[in-house]
Amino acid sequence: MTGSFPKRPTAALIDHAALAFNVRSIREFIGPEPQFMAVVKANAYGHGAIECSQTLEKAGVEWFGVATLEEALELRENGISSPILCFGSVWPGQERDFFEHFITPAIFSSETAIRLDEAAGKCGVEARVHLKLDTGMGRVGLRFDEVEQFLSEINGLRNLRIIGLMTHFAAADDLSQADFTRLQIARFNEALELLSKAGIEPEIVDMANSPGAVVFPESRGNMVRIGGIMFGLGDDVLPREVPGPDLKPVLSLVTKVAMVKQIKAGESIGYGRAFKATHELTAAVLPLGYNDGYSRSLSGRADVLIRGVRCPVLGRISMDWITVDASKIPDISPGEDVVLIGTSGDEAIKAADLAGISGSISYEITCGIGQRVPRIHIK
Repeated sequence: MTGSFPKRPTAALIDHAALAFNVRSIREFIGPEPQFMAVVKANAYGHGAIECSQTLEKAGVEWFGVATLEEALELRENGISSPILCFGSVWPGQERDFFEHFITPAIFSSETAIRLDEAAGKCGVEARVHLKLDTGMGRVGLRFDEVEQFLSEINGLRNLRIIGLMTHFAAADDLSQADFTRLQIARFNEALELLSKAGIEPEIVDMANSPGAVVFPESRGNMVRIGGIMFGLGDDVLPREVPGPDLKPVLSLVTKVAMVKQIKAGESIGYGRAFKATHELTAAVLPLGYNDGYSRSLSGRADVLIRGVRCPVLGRISMDWITVDASKIPDISPGEDVVLIGTSGDEAIKAADLAGISGSISYEITCGIGQRVPRIHIK
């Protein structure tokens, strides 16, 4: 099917003024010294990587962070010229694309270093990399106690240059585990000394993710990696006990009422007849469901906003539809505006609110908004 046609009204609205505000606010909070890496992996946490990166580059961020080569190439193909770090390293056969498009990989093994060195020699270039340490995350990364062995294994490589040293915190958002975060910082600094003794002086010292940058100033190094809080997702990521930057939500999820019907006492709604009415009520049916990222785990537990009034979700959320109790909305009719994430009147629903109900985090809520939900960028 080609051509333009009216689309269903479900959409994610992306506020670029709020995004730019958050960058300024975070910079003011952490100070001007560290470089700012904007993490835009996973389609910028569901917000739209291309459009958000264009705004972020204009806002002056120095680096971008992505998870895969494909994400990096998408940015390059859409005009992003700033340095890009790929957290997911280099799979065999990808080396030339990294070199040709000036994409910096994170590496965490001598095998990858040797392979990159050989490929760089054949291409007549220098392979510039960040070395990622596992200081306690227990995920990808060179173990902190295997640095000396790694250095001996890469000794003599002529076409590879370690320009950055990085790690990732496991629990910087949890003040009860602050001692472990400080242990990670100490392990990182010990590794940095070992590199220096081997004649390797990384230009970029990069420990802090969003909670690290806010809560642990000693972790900021000369670059910080800012992800979720850049999009205003700080409520369940930053500890509430400590000061943080002023943040504005960037994403709103909206739709319109598709149908209104009266439900009589004793009647049920949805699969499994999970909801049975104890009295007559007015139901509004909304055109989105769990395929759009509104999780089935919110069934019977979440609210939406119509005219600034909270309307509870009734019954099980379907793949394409949600039913809500709109009895408090007089003369409601199809076409009424509905807010699922965002503000209506004096009421607001945040991604963190839905995350709390579903036992998740706000990052997963925004990342999970489906591909068939268009992102409408408000600049």
